[in-house]
Amino acid sequence: MKMVSSGLSVSRFGEIEGKEVQLYTINFPGKLEASVTNYGGILVSLKVPDRTGKLEDIVLGYDNLEGYLKETPYYGAIIGRFANRIANGSFTLEGKKYRLAVNSGKNHIHGGIIGFDKVAWKVIDTIENKHRIQIVMEYVSHDGEEGYPGTLKTTVTYTFTKTEFQIDYRSTTDKTTIINLTHHSYFNLSGHFNNTILDHELSINANKFLPLNKTQIPTGKFERVESTPFDFRVAKAIGQDIEMENQQLKFGSGYDHCWVFDEDRDVKDIVASLCHPQSGRSMEVYTTEPGVQLYTGNFLDNSIPGKKGIFYHKRSALCLETQHFPDSPNHSSFPSVVLKPGKVFESNTVYRFSIK
Repeated sequence: MKMVSSGLSVSRFGEIEGKEVQLYTINFPGKLEASVTNYGGILVSLKVPDRTGKLEDIVLGYDNLEGYLKETPYYGAIIGRFANRIANGSFTLEGKKYRLAVNSGKNHIHGGIIGFDKVAWKVIDTIENKHRIQIVMEYVSHDGEEGYPGTLKTTVTYTFTKTEFQIDYRSTTDKTTIINLTHHSYFNLSGHFNNTILDHELSINANKFLPLNKTQIPTGKFERVESTPFDFRVAKAIGQDIEMENQQLKFGSGYDHCWVFDEDRDVKDIVASLCHPQSGRSMEVYTTEPGVQLYTGNFLDNSIPGKKGIFYHKRSALCLETQHFPDSPNHSSFPSVVLKPGKVFESNTVYRFSIK
């Protein structure tokens, strides 16, 4: 292992297509420990203390690169060019129809067959002082990759402090294109992946959500959360209404929906918070994005062993994916996801950890 500094070390994680894959290990002793690989920008582990000071890993994943090279539900990865679903794998931009891979039923999901989660990113810088450690990664997605127009250059900066994991995205293009980036960590604040997240208490500061059709594509309506199982304006246990949610929608097996933040909100305000009462671990989410996708691990099926050989089962973890709305290119009423040459896409999300 090559030591970069007392807080950051680099080691070999494996190899893909002749390119060496690295593992970057971050250490704030007794406060936060993490590891990141440049394959997919994956957050491999994230350890934070409970109320007794015990550090435990709170994100699902694998112990080695081989696990991520198999079929994997995007554990801890950067998702792009377009996070979430695009109906029927097609959209029209500047009068031209584009066709993408159909890799989720009838729809396109998470950038296609080889999205940003399945490529080697180039680490262009690491920065450290006593208060923070940063890893700066870059990926160039060429014109036509996975069917998307334009050569898109994206830089993602991961910043770690004693209490935070921050993600900054920046992209430019040489041709008009669409973009929707997110981070796809699966969180279980108990630190025990055999446990479900049904006892986690969640709040989402949103008055509206996007209802879905039977292929999990937004209908285009904005519905109020009041008097529905989607009302997390006051914190409640994930499991409180999850069966009611299934009964109401007649399909699916849990939450996999996008909540809509108020347009006039202050981006410095908390958009979501998650707490595991038994351990005391708490996570607050801040973002510049207009929405967040809550996914409750509905399709984890015990088929592939994860860390320490544990088989992840349904609702072993949840995702809070800050992003633009699913199928945005096909809904003119949704915030635009179009990026033009000469313009810069920028986005920021922070996961902040504390003890309750």
